Parts: sequence; structure tokens; C-alpha cells
Amino acid sequence: PGEPGETAVFARRIDPAREPGLSPEQRRLMAQVELAQRQRALQRRLRSRNVLLALGIGAVTFGIYGYTFYSVSQERFLDELEQEAEAARARA
Repeated sequence: PGEPGETAVFARRIDPAREPGLSPEQRRLMAQVELAQRQRALQRRLRSRNVLLALGIGAVTFGIYGYTFYSVSQERFLDELEQEAEAARARA
């Protein structure tokens, strides 16, 4: 990794508390950056979970709505009542 054009196989993780050349201000800044990265990762994970939950709730809601319309369209008792009412009007 010392030569230009070379890439490291992996990034070396350092412990700010054990690194001898860091000032307290640099250690504090590193801790803040790590905390911000953790919060961003958590927000991303929660956002995807929230989207999946919203899609699931929406699918269930539309399913119930569609089933309700389907089952109401299958009911014929009102048609029978209307036929009886028409027959009664015709007799009268």
C-alpha cells in the first residue's frame, strides 16, 4: 500500500484509545463520526422495515376492501325483496 497505484486488501481498524499519536480532540471527533455512522445505518434499516410494513398493511387493506366488494356483489337477497315488492305493486 505504500506505492502509488497499490490498494490495501482491507482497511486497518484502529482503537482510538490505544493510538499514541491522537489528541483528545481527534479521539472525540472519531467517536462522533462512528456514532453518526451507526445512526445512519440504523435509520436505513428502519426505513426499509417501515416500507415493508406499509406495503404489507396496504396489501391487507386492499384485500379486505376487494373481498368486501366481491361478497356484497354476490348477495341476492335485495333482488328477491325488490321482486316481491314489484309483485305486490302489480297485485295492488
